[in-house]
Amino acid sequence: MILLCLLSGLLCGAQEMIKGNASFYSDKLHGRRMANGECYHRDSMTCAHLKFPFGTMLRVRNPLNGRMVEVRVTDRGPYSKRFIIDLSRAAAKKLGIIAAGFCMVEITPFHPGVVPYRAEEDSLPEVPELNLQYTPVATYPEPAWQRDSTDTD
Repeated sequence: MILLCLLSGLLCGAQEMIKGNASFYSDKLHGRRMANGECYHRDSMTCAHLKFPFGTMLRVRNPLNGRMVEVRVTDRGPYSKRFIIDLSRAAAKKLGIIAAGFCMVEITPFHPGVVPYRAEEDSLPEVPELNLQYTPVATYPEPAWQRDSTDTD
């Protein structure tokens, strides 16, 4: 019984909403490497979080204005106890927190809803056949070691 309660708590806890303050990256960090090896770009929808694995998609919502963004975890931080997430400049702008510098947000991890499926044969679009022919642009002399002994120049 206790094990069942713990497992259900862990499974539900993965989708729980986390509340806390969010800050955003300085423009000085534009072009620098993040913890996952990618370069930071201020116009990307990325964030830094201490606990979520790299590549985790997070929905970040500003409860003051209701705006929401979806960001990907690409860095570690913030290392201040005041903040729970660092957003890229584009994500912060979309949430409307640039002027204030930080804001209380709600964070929810999610998995993109991409469901693979196999299409029916008759529902596939027709693909035109391409007639690709090789036409040499330049001819190069054949090396002597590849020539037939009967060839004469």
